[in-house]
Amino acid sequence: MSTFLESGRLPSLLAWARRSRRTSTPNHRLPRADRSARSARSARSARSDRGSATVWAVGAIAALCAVFGAVLALGQAVVIRHQAAATADLAALAAADHWMKGSEGACATAERVARAQGGRLVRCEVEGEISDVTAASAIGPLTAESRARAGPPGPAALASGQEARWSAS
Repeated sequence: MSTFLESGRLPSLLAWARRSRRTSTPNHRLPRADRSARSARSARSARSDRGSATVWAVGAIAALCAVFGAVLALGQAVVIRHQAAATADLAALAAADHWMKGSEGACATAERVARAQGGRLVRCEVEGEISDVTAASAIGPLTAESRARAGPPGPAALASGQEARWSAS
């Protein structure tokens, strides 16, 4: 080792070793000029990536919120549709039950039932014992309409083209 020190070749050999291991050498072991260049490069790349995870996280959260909002709106639409169908069914049954009051009396009863259900009566027709009712329900900007018919399954239903659901024995 003394021959290397005396010949002056050891510092040049160490400099060559440092240059060849530059990528795996820690920053504090590099010469001062190489250290500043390396730290400037890493600082630039760190600055360009700084905050990118936050941007990705905000984007993912926004996408999840949009999907969640769409699912909620779809669920609300289904609830409104079911509410309109139930309102129409009950109003049609009420009108068919009060057919003897005449068309106006039966439709007034259907209107009361529809309002009690939180909906409104759009159309009401009573022909004999058969009532045909259209009701609507609304929550916020969404509105749904549903139609229902009610009446006895006897000869009046057969005259309108529907099958009888019972048989005489």
